[in-house]
Amino acid sequence: MSASYDVIVIGGGHNGLVNAAYLARAGKKVLVLERRHVLGGAAVTEEIFPGFKFSVCSYVVSLLRPEIIRELDLPRHGLEILPLDGTFTPMPNGDYLWRMNDHAKSQREIRRHSRLDAEAYDEFGKSMLEMCKFVKPILAMTPPDPTTLNPKDLMKLLFVGKRFQALPYQDKYNQVQLMTMSAADFLDGWFETDVLKATMSASGIIGTFLGVRSPGTAYVLLHHYMGEIDGAFRAWGLCRGGTGALSNAIGDAAREAGVEIRMEAPVAQIKVKRGKACGVILTNGDEISADVVSSSVDPNLTFLKFIEPGHLDDEFIEEVKRYKFRGSSGKVNLALDALPDLKCMPGPGPHLRGAISISPSVDYMERAYDDAKYGHHSRRPYIDIVIPSLTDPSVAPPGKHVMSCFVQYAPYKLAEGTWDDQRESFGDTVIDTISEYVPNLKNIILHRQVVTPLDLEREFGLTEGNIFQGELSLEQLFFLRPVPGWARYSTPIKNLYMCGSATHPGGGIMGAPGRLAALKILEENKKGGN
Repeated sequence: MSASYDVIVIGGGHNGLVNAAYLARAGKKVLVLERRHVLGGAAVTEEIFPGFKFSVCSYVVSLLRPEIIRELDLPRHGLEILPLDGTFTPMPNGDYLWRMNDHAKSQREIRRHSRLDAEAYDEFGKSMLEMCKFVKPILAMTPPDPTTLNPKDLMKLLFVGKRFQALPYQDKYNQVQLMTMSAADFLDGWFETDVLKATMSASGIIGTFLGVRSPGTAYVLLHHYMGEIDGAFRAWGLCRGGTGALSNAIGDAAREAGVEIRMEAPVAQIKVKRGKACGVILTNGDEISADVVSSSVDPNLTFLKFIEPGHLDDEFIEEVKRYKFRGSSGKVNLALDALPDLKCMPGPGPHLRGAISISPSVDYMERAYDDAKYGHHSRRPYIDIVIPSLTDPSVAPPGKHVMSCFVQYAPYKLAEGTWDDQRESFGDTVIDTISEYVPNLKNIILHRQVVTPLDLEREFGLTEGNIFQGELSLEQLFFLRPVPGWARYSTPIKNLYMCGSATHPGGGIMGAPGRLAALKILEENKKGGN
């Protein structure tokens, strides 16, 4: 038996590290157990090829809560977020759409395509800002239980209701639409330019097994729209040193607070005695005791793999089994000998410093989903591309570059064969698709890394390869995430908590689940357990 701890946190992803940091700052003796050799979970930087550092999975930062950056003093621990300058969408006809961080320039660019859309774009931005302001406090709230008569929960529900009631009529209407409509239908009400709607609707499908015309994707669009950097909504950035630098900054803040972090320490079992979690058993047989166990891994691993049968009732187990993962995305990371040369805007330039979106039309996006519905990776996928070495030269050797390609759709469940069989075919499809817009691409590729949903499950512990530890669909949000009645970070097993993206407010490099779970643990242990 090893030394005992106040809290063991399972998983050294960014949420687990945030959770540990807050608990240690409150005086708890905390141990973080990470199964891999590198810290960060899916927010990780790895030198896959000599000199080339890839943000293997998560690659952009936007949703990280400002209060976490401030309270953990992450800039002092090395966090530096470099702004990503807009989104560039090449079109098959040789034209392009370039939305920059400068709102006035974006309007002028949109005016080239549609005068009406340029006018609507301004109003759309203002309306979405109001929606973000409405939702933002909910991101920092432990979800209330609507079935209880607990005064605190009723006050939270009343708070949300009053905020909604105080919205102007048009904002109420927009909020209802965002919660019920598809991203494409919602944007149809604002714009007429196909390429503009396609690129904007892409935010509505990230990490979901849904198409841009599927109801519910408008909320996912809002979820990503809420990203902010230094108070500016809809701002996206790259971490200097890759997303692993963000995890390392949180890890340093946690260590400074007294957290012990063990790498290559995979958990095999959560120990439960008389209905209470009391520690963990590692795969090497080591047993570690703790008063509280906080799991930042997903419900499938936490409840179905780490808990021995008999400790959870059948109804709860069935709810966990109904929770939808349905991974739908993959990554292709490229080491390049030179910069890509876009057919529609040849040569280097600021258009390469932002995101490059392969999303030429709404029909294109929906057809990509059609392939996935029937168990095939998209023949012409949606691809979100960034070249971080242009903004942060430290991630590649001099004169060389790294290109990160986030791809949908790559369904976890294939109609034929396995992902090990189809990995190279998937990589080829991505390269072929980008090459239609970047003719020199194949000639400048030095190395490539193809990450499939199966890799995300095996390497990073993301069940079915879902990057959000479960879809952000309407039936899996707020007080329903991950299981109705257990959406408040506590679980049916006393002293066992959840602190990962499978809890409110969901996925992305946000940190809010880790912080809120820590506050819940501190509150309930002050009272003497849950």
